[in-house]
Amino acid sequence: MTNRTSRLAPAITLLLCGTAMPALAQSANPPSAGLSDIIVTAERREQSLQQVPISATVLTGEDLQRKGVGNLADIQQVAPSVAINTVNRSTFINIRGVGIAQSAPTSNPGVAYYIDGQLIPHEQFIGMSFYDIGSIEVLRGPQGTLTGQNSTGGAIFVRSPKAKFDDFSGSINLLGSNYAHARGEVAANIGGKNVALRLAYVHEERDSFTRNIASNAQGQPGNMKLDALRANLRLQAIDGQLNVDLRGEYFDMRSNGIAIKNRNDAVTKDPFVIEEDARSYMNQHGYRLAADMRMDITQGVQVRSLTSWQDGFTRDQVDGDRTATAAPRPPAANVGRVSQSSTQFQTFIQEFNLLSTSKGPTQWVLGAFFMDEKVPVTLLRDNNHVTDFVSSTSSIITTAKNTTYSAFGQINHHFGEHWEVVAGGRYSSDGQIYTRIAVPGSGFTLPFTSSISTKQFTGKLGVNYHFGREGMVYATASKGYKAGGVNLTPNTPNFTPERNVVYELGFKSQLFDRHLRVNGDVFYSDYKDIQLSSLVNGLPTTQNALAGHSKGAELEVTGQFGALGFNLGGGILDAQFANAACISDTNAAGTDAGCLTNLRLVPKGRVLPFSPKLTLNAGVQYALSIGSVQVTPRLQWSHLSSQNATPFPSANTLVPERDVVDARVTVDFGKAYQVEAFAQNLTNKIYIASQIQNSSSADGGIIYGAPRTWGIRFKAAFGR
Repeated sequence: MTNRTSRLAPAITLLLCGTAMPALAQSANPPSAGLSDIIVTAERREQSLQQVPISATVLTGEDLQRKGVGNLADIQQVAPSVAINTVNRSTFINIRGVGIAQSAPTSNPGVAYYIDGQLIPHEQFIGMSFYDIGSIEVLRGPQGTLTGQNSTGGAIFVRSPKAKFDDFSGSINLLGSNYAHARGEVAANIGGKNVALRLAYVHEERDSFTRNIASNAQGQPGNMKLDALRANLRLQAIDGQLNVDLRGEYFDMRSNGIAIKNRNDAVTKDPFVIEEDARSYMNQHGYRLAADMRMDITQGVQVRSLTSWQDGFTRDQVDGDRTATAAPRPPAANVGRVSQSSTQFQTFIQEFNLLSTSKGPTQWVLGAFFMDEKVPVTLLRDNNHVTDFVSSTSSIITTAKNTTYSAFGQINHHFGEHWEVVAGGRYSSDGQIYTRIAVPGSGFTLPFTSSISTKQFTGKLGVNYHFGREGMVYATASKGYKAGGVNLTPNTPNFTPERNVVYELGFKSQLFDRHLRVNGDVFYSDYKDIQLSSLVNGLPTTQNALAGHSKGAELEVTGQFGALGFNLGGGILDAQFANAACISDTNAAGTDAGCLTNLRLVPKGRVLPFSPKLTLNAGVQYALSIGSVQVTPRLQWSHLSSQNATPFPSANTLVPERDVVDARVTVDFGKAYQVEAFAQNLTNKIYIASQIQNSSSADGGIIYGAPRTWGIRFKAAFGR
């Protein structure tokens, strides 16, 4: 235990003892008479969740805090049918078994990720904005009309609080826990009549959960520090008909990389002990700029323009053999090496929308989208040294240029009081030019440039029946699409687009005078030309498997009865390959019967990667009043069934099922001050969070989930 955590222990013990009061201290004034309305922006306008025909989990900033969601990966513990795996610089999100398993600069994720309306096209830079959050919307199923080609599995919208006019307020949120974890977050709003500014800053640092015991260790993988700053300047003119949000964000994350357990560790089987002699680090920094303008051009029509520029850079280095004993090897070998890489994403996005704003029976949106980005990548491997990178013995240097043009539209029309039809479509044209400046192999001349162009029509059809403001029944058919791309090796074929068509029947309801909310759905998915990544001759390659079929159901229940609040969520998924396919296996060489050389068979009926059969979560809390102080203990649990990281089940791909229990006690001293004691992974469950596959730069291994963590959080708010 560190000095910092030992100082926290008495405070936490005192707080827990002080809140263990008899039940006679129940609140005479319950914190809520019922459930408040949830507002979503999934269809480019603010709507009640209960009126939008989409399977969605929506979490406000207060929900995130109450449920202990401190980072992006924690969302899978509170949202059904979501599996999130963090692997080095990337965060892979899969919804209903659809998304991404491994990354390449020429591929795209299958779950679109937005921050304040900006699409973040790749998975490397989606975790740095997890602070000062207003809400998160997790949309399940293809969003091929309004979101576009990166949404075969779904979409996630993260929104920070808007700057408020005529408001001066702020907050301080401080956290300290074991493993020397410290986080400080401050936010301030300065608003006049027509101009408002919101600033938010976070600093976070934490020691690793894992010890590197190598005698010649160069560092402790898992240590991290983060600094991030966001500013939102909001302007209003023409009597409120023109609103402009100018946003800027900067982030700088520095770490010793991710601690990865060697599967063949000959020293110790302790999951939180490793032996690595090479210096490991992962540094990510960048910025985002955006201008979001909305203007009412007539009484019932609004025009919107969103312009954004994103620049993110990653440089990392890893111990390629994940040991402290491997000796330098000849250049051709893949052990005893140090690997270094750098990747930059420079992305320009422009989107235009025309939206209806009248209260009539017909609502519509038209839009155009353009993206242009450049992605330079350098992968260097030093086979002659084991503690630090000196010079490259194998180099991969490439640049990808990606462009997307889209036009889309959607119309919602109400027939009378109850019936509504939805129809939407999107036409996308995607192009990619991939230049290899340096790449191993022969039979080609460098630089070698390849290109691909793909086009696709996606959309949505639906029929809804509304029960007033309290809910609806809906039936939809929606199609999503993920563009094709170019592979690294010049003589390897391009990979083609993947498509996903989902048929969904769902309902949304609010019962007992809005004290109980019950939303559910069933779905069937027809998933074609699935993109899967692996190694071919030691180099990353994306291949198209054949098809997959999946079916399942989801249910979310939220209740608030006086001082008692509870939530329950669940998803069941049956996702299988619909046809047999012969593809490369990263973990095992060989040729299966009926397949070409060095390809293995994926039989029909095998489970799709990252498709846990069950995802369950539940939580309960009860507010007690002790004089003017309100004390709320909360207990929650999540279950994630087993899943495999590739189509080939083995000890190297299995992520076993897990159950995680969290507990917290929150003490509110009026509206201005709040103190919370928490324990996450209360039972100290040891579980595998991710399985890392072999890559061209490093051997695979295991990432274990966080052990028990405990600490306190203090929050203060001020304003007028």
